[in-house]
Amino acid sequence: MPGRVRKQSSPTMTDVAKHAGVAPMTVSRALQDDPRVLPATRAKVLASVEALGYRLNEVARSLRAGQSSDLLGLVVTNLANPFYSQLALGVDSLAAEHGMKLVLGNTGEDPGREKELVDDLVSRRVSGIIVVPAGSDHAHLRPAVLDGTPVVLAARPPSGADLDCVLVDDFGGSLAATSLLTAAGHRRIGFLGPSPNLWTSAERFRGFSTALAESGLAVDERHVRFGLRDISAAERAAAELLQLPDPPTALFTANNRNTIGAIRAITGTRPGTALAGFDDFELADMLGVSLTVVAYDPAEVGVQAARLLIDRISHPDDDTPPQRTVVPTTLTHYGQPLQPAPSQT
Repeated sequence: MPGRVRKQSSPTMTDVAKHAGVAPMTVSRALQDDPRVLPATRAKVLASVEALGYRLNEVARSLRAGQSSDLLGLVVTNLANPFYSQLALGVDSLAAEHGMKLVLGNTGEDPGREKELVDDLVSRRVSGIIVVPAGSDHAHLRPAVLDGTPVVLAARPPSGADLDCVLVDDFGGSLAATSLLTAAGHRRIGFLGPSPNLWTSAERFRGFSTALAESGLAVDERHVRFGLRDISAAERAAAELLQLPDPPTALFTANNRNTIGAIRAITGTRPGTALAGFDDFELADMLGVSLTVVAYDPAEVGVQAARLLIDRISHPDDDTPPQRTVVPTTLTHYGQPLQPAPSQT
């Protein structure tokens, strides 16, 4: 029956919001006597509270416990990566504009930990959750599984679930950067990246491979290293490549940690090696090396994800299909101009 309220053992703030025809955050503010809520809107909310039997004393307890619908959840995979701190700042900036606060969790790339964090956020009645997923199956993030809590993915697209998502142009950025190296005459180009099971890593390798193919080159598996999660691992892998009998004359790195590791190896092994990498990073212009980076705004990823999420929260009955937003990239060069490749045979 249209308009029928979902039966539960205890009505939620979302139920009240649907019944009153307002956003969950409006319900929360009305119950706190927030002056920003118009008297007529507050009266409508209180009428819905009474009609549904939503207990005001339970609302007070949830607010004291921090379980307010003015909360947004953000779940990321690696807080050590500056990308995620910038993404979080972007989310927080838009959340603040809407009078909301952010709850942050870190999975360490563990899908099991991700599920625990998401379930905990749902139990705290957050209004919605932004997730940088750790695994390849996202069925557990469907709103139907999470008591109607809307979810938006960031940096990786959904699999096994119909969800909004915000991506970076991983393929296009890698294609452009690698094409710059091939245009300079480099034919032996190495690749350093994290696990190929990660969407970003796989897409950046696809862009790298496509650029080589467009220049009539094949990927040389001897010059490819995956699974590099930190700077030290990237430095060791880059040094190994540069000490081969026929070393790459250029390297493409799939994230900023890999880039920093490669810079260390190049400085100590083969200073003339050309370098291009994904992600800009602080002090890149101070390192005194020739470096091309695929740049974009990580905070904008967070802003766009928060915008999609708040729109879903504000329109709970909207059946608009899942949206996909792609944040563009640009190439930025630091240091001396990119040198052409030496003669290669």
